Amino acid sequence: MTTTHRNETRIDVDPEVPLVRITREFDAPPAKVFRAHTDPELFAQWVGPRDTETRVDVFDCHTGGSYRFVTISDGEEYGFRGCFHEVRPDELIVQTFTFEGEPDGVALEKLVLEDLGDGRTRLTSTSLVDSFAGRDAFVASGMEVGVREGYERLDEVLAR
Repeated sequence: MTTTHRNETRIDVDPEVPLVRITREFDAPPAKVFRAHTDPELFAQWVGPRDTETRVDVFDCHTGGSYRFVTISDGEEYGFRGCFHEVRPDELIVQTFTFEGEPDGVALEKLVLEDLGDGRTRLTSTSLVDSFAGRDAFVASGMEVGVREGYERLDEVLAR
């Protein structure tokens, strides 16, 4: 008998600082989860809601590198870009994140991968923005749907 884990995405808004924390477990080892975040071909397969397509323009995932990708939904294109400040294989990615539609809004993101053993990984992502208004706009933009559906899509990529 095969047991499948239904991994829940937890999204918490910090009441003290303008920060969003996302926690999610995956049925895959850290190396595989890390690769899905750093390989542009894999990244494009899972990031964002199910009804979007992703085109990666630049994805130089190493300390000091940068990225830009575009999501396409109903014929509309939305650009995102940032810089990789620290990349440590299988354990950490620190990056900036900017939605080009709001170029003054920059988030500092930290993704930490924790090996839970038994081929499982916990990913904790924190996004710090410069104001509570900016954080609340970030959350109100539909980010929750994109994150949840994106991680469901990531489950599918990791299972292959």
